[in-house]
Amino acid sequence: MVAARATVNGKVTPISPAAPHTSVLDFLRERGLTGSKEGCAEGECGACSILVARPGVNKPTDWVAVNACLVPAAALDGQEIVTSEGLATAGEPGTPPTLHQVQEEMALRGGSQCGYCTPGFVCSMAAEYYRPDRCAHAGTDPAEGEAAGTPDAEHGPNGFDLHALSGNLCRCTGYRPIRDAAFALGAPTEDDPLAQRREQSPPAPVATEYAQGESVFLRPGTLSEALRVLRERPEAVLVAGSTDWGVEVNIRSRRAECVVAIDRLPELRGLSVESDHIEIGAALTLTEIERRLDGRVPLLAQLFPQFASRLIRNGATLGGNLGTGSPIGDSPPVLLALEASVVLADADGEREVPLADYFTGYRQSVRRPGELIRAVRVPLPLSPLAAFHKIAKRRFDDISSVAVAFALDIEDGLVRKARIGLGGVAATPVRALATEAALEGKPWVRETAEAAAEVLRAQGTPMNDHRASAEYRSAMLGQSLLKLHAETTEAVSA
Repeated sequence: MVAARATVNGKVTPISPAAPHTSVLDFLRERGLTGSKEGCAEGECGACSILVARPGVNKPTDWVAVNACLVPAAALDGQEIVTSEGLATAGEPGTPPTLHQVQEEMALRGGSQCGYCTPGFVCSMAAEYYRPDRCAHAGTDPAEGEAAGTPDAEHGPNGFDLHALSGNLCRCTGYRPIRDAAFALGAPTEDDPLAQRREQSPPAPVATEYAQGESVFLRPGTLSEALRVLRERPEAVLVAGSTDWGVEVNIRSRRAECVVAIDRLPELRGLSVESDHIEIGAALTLTEIERRLDGRVPLLAQLFPQFASRLIRNGATLGGNLGTGSPIGDSPPVLLALEASVVLADADGEREVPLADYFTGYRQSVRRPGELIRAVRVPLPLSPLAAFHKIAKRRFDDISSVAVAFALDIEDGLVRKARIGLGGVAATPVRALATEAALEGKPWVRETAEAAAEVLRAQGTPMNDHRASAEYRSAMLGQSLLKLHAETTEAVSA
């Protein structure tokens, strides 16, 4: 097998001698590329962000920003990355390099003070700079766009979406100059090499077996090979975006004898819309799902902007979020309200399990040793009234104290069907079955909402912790239903 290696800023670089658990961040810094910094080691600050060439949605290749602190260096085998050092264009011998447009705007508009976070901001900003559908708006004159009024404060007249920077934190500038720099960006020039690179296919996934001592990182080439490995080594840790496992490695010093990467398996990366369901591959990133569905599932469209940050969504997957079994994961309540099921696969075949029957205890599920989640299925048609309410200490990039997802069918003023998923109020994500029963068959009026809200407050077994008290969580459940009624009564009546 060919030695593991990655293309870093255009130069082929061997992964060795990095250990299988070594992060991309440490791998880069050990090679003198110190633009990427360690700020939190949890994927929350973005100081470590880099660009990776990934399969595109609107072009063959997208430049995607990811947290280098979470991804194992071995996962870069055969991949192509660009760091903040690789954005500038080298000049003639003896002359300084020419700054990238993003770097230049950050410098001109005072977007950097101490500079610690700046390379991470630059990489995240560059990923948005090269987003193909943003470039369609990039010719707009900023002054004209501001005079006409932009859609909201988080989208610039040049099409720049500030949510692209939601995973980057800065302690110095107050963000306004960074926003100014983002909104001043034009379109990439025709001779921009990174823009041209989007027209070519990204590196194909390569089968990887990278071992040191007792530890091995494996990337099987096919699903059947991955399932064979899991049968032989059921203790193996499965990773896709590594947004959860990377934290365990960094913060809790967890190590695994065998890590199996499934993020590039073609069998886990499909998205199809059938007559009676939508099937979403378990290894598609949340960003890919969001852009491919393009609002087709409104409840998921409400979830995505509130799920961590763009940097995390560029790596996180539905399969990973469900596989960890966390009771405070944001996707399970939404998928429960959508009556989704999971397709579990092992070496003997597949089985489909309703998500409502999937969780069995705290971080436990019906998934057997040797099984993995291949896909998530959402039945059609969808309920027309849907809402996702996330209660957290911050508006974005935070862990839920409580998460509530609603999917209701209301006809002639009556609730014909109600599905409600809850997170953060029990040892597992749960369906609010008693509340659903209290709504179904009743008129969608204030009195019904108030009575059902009382039932909803008693659902689950909330606990006290540093995020919220049990009493607060219960109160938020009831308030969430009242909020839904208040916000939708006019729409339903119309």
